[in-house]
Amino acid sequence: MADGLRKGLTSYGDAGFSLFLRKAFIKAMGYSDDALNRPIVGITNTYSDYNPCHGNVPDLIEAVKRGVMLTGAMPMVFPTISIAESFAFPTSMYLRNLMAMDTEEMIRSQPMDAVIVIGGCDKTLPAQIMAAVSADLPTVVIPVGPMVVGHHKGEVLGACTDCRRLWAKYRAGEIDDIEIEAVNGRLAPSVGTCMVMGTASTMACITEALGLSLPMSATIPAPHAERFRLAEASGKVAAAMAAAKGPRPSELLTKASFRNAQVVLQAIGGSTNGLIHLTAIANRTPHRIDLEVFDKLGREVPVLVDLKPSGEHYMEHFHHAGGVPKLMAQLGDLIDLDAKTITGKTLREVVAGAEEVPGQDAIRPRKNPIKPEGAMAVLHGNLAPRGAVIKHSAASPKLLQHTGRAVVFESIEDMTLRVDDPALDVTADDVLVLRNAGPKGAPGMPEAGYLPIPRKLGRAGVKDMVRISDARMSGTAFGTIVLHITPESAAGGPLALVRNGDMIRLDVAKRSIDLLVDAAELEKRRAAEKPVATPEWASRGYAHLFHETILQADEGCDFDFMRGMGKGG
Repeated sequence: MADGLRKGLTSYGDAGFSLFLRKAFIKAMGYSDDALNRPIVGITNTYSDYNPCHGNVPDLIEAVKRGVMLTGAMPMVFPTISIAESFAFPTSMYLRNLMAMDTEEMIRSQPMDAVIVIGGCDKTLPAQIMAAVSADLPTVVIPVGPMVVGHHKGEVLGACTDCRRLWAKYRAGEIDDIEIEAVNGRLAPSVGTCMVMGTASTMACITEALGLSLPMSATIPAPHAERFRLAEASGKVAAAMAAAKGPRPSELLTKASFRNAQVVLQAIGGSTNGLIHLTAIANRTPHRIDLEVFDKLGREVPVLVDLKPSGEHYMEHFHHAGGVPKLMAQLGDLIDLDAKTITGKTLREVVAGAEEVPGQDAIRPRKNPIKPEGAMAVLHGNLAPRGAVIKHSAASPKLLQHTGRAVVFESIEDMTLRVDDPALDVTADDVLVLRNAGPKGAPGMPEAGYLPIPRKLGRAGVKDMVRISDARMSGTAFGTIVLHITPESAAGGPLALVRNGDMIRLDVAKRSIDLLVDAAELEKRRAAEKPVATPEWASRGYAHLFHETILQADEGCDFDFMRGMGKGG
């Protein structure tokens, strides 16, 4: 198989001419024959002025290039799509698969013997790993790292758990305009991803557990010098992988490594988004995520990382306590330590090198967990025939068994218009229901599942209510919130049949979510439903592709034609 500059020659019908032309044009960049004759390590550039999470990417790239060249290979940087959670309309999830396709095709179409993907903000690491799995080229993942913490009036702040908590206080009238503006400037004090256990931190931890990144890569704060030393070391590893032609993702992503990722996802109090992304990654391999197995692991694996929103600390505290290697050490026999990593070492060797930090309390021992069960539970019932998810580690215990009256919002727009209406018929014991917010319905399954507490209830002191939807929720959010109801309402799911005043029963211990309406009445309602028409937004381009081929949450919200492994280049 050809490698280096000879790999994947442009089709001109004459291979010799193709190589001649390629070398002639690339020499315009000032490269020597010595540089061009070496193994090539591709490096994705996901920097964007719209993406503060990735603000350190230019410096990370320089460190990576240094590592690659110190090891005798040639670094080649190329751009891909960059997605920033709070800047992507209608939602970053809508663009995840586009980024995955872009990254995969750029890896395939350009000559490289190994690739380093640099990402962080919620959907970027999943997109890049999905691409890497399908391209199956030796890959090193470098997360950009979490922000450092902020401070306000003597309190430690973190985006975005405290964003939501303090915004709720503002809505309730407990904080005035001047203070919320001051908070706004202190929640995100540096570049990097959210410093709580949101989706970005969750995916970085999962990536490390899968063996696709170097030890400690998930937790080093974005601005720290240690982050750039890790990038240099990652460059060295990628150069070695380019020369050795492996290991490839297909060699590392085994049944055992996916189980390890699920254990870590539960133990860190991870984002519910992590389950969707891990499912999408697994579906591009011969392995699959079984929701029943995942739920069973949730009963066996305690939450050991004391981190917001499930606990109290922030990512830098998790890092200084020993990071993912120390967590895996504490998890003991729940982790398959024979799983391999990109360096060729096993997790057993990684765990053996975990730092012992006297007095740290961010990573608990198994005998003293912050929650006896894992972060997430999978629910079933007549409302969710193919499942729903609740992050019960970040919920109110008193609401985990609850029966209440449905207050239904037809769409995100309907919710926005009515949730704060003083005339809204709602009490704290009711169940807020949002539909048409799933992959097809919204589109893109936005993070609208964190329905706001109606203002009149917030001002009366209500902090949490049972809320259910076919949407997603930020991993940074706290609340008793049932998400990913599958099938979604826009795809004919039973959520479309709920009416105001219906009783809904949530029982997390029994893993159930049920609409207390008899089957005959539900069939009557279903018969009266109008056929779902193709929405106007899905008439052309990427939107059309998305609407016609998007899978449901239980299958990872990938496109139906992207499942299974691609052929490596």
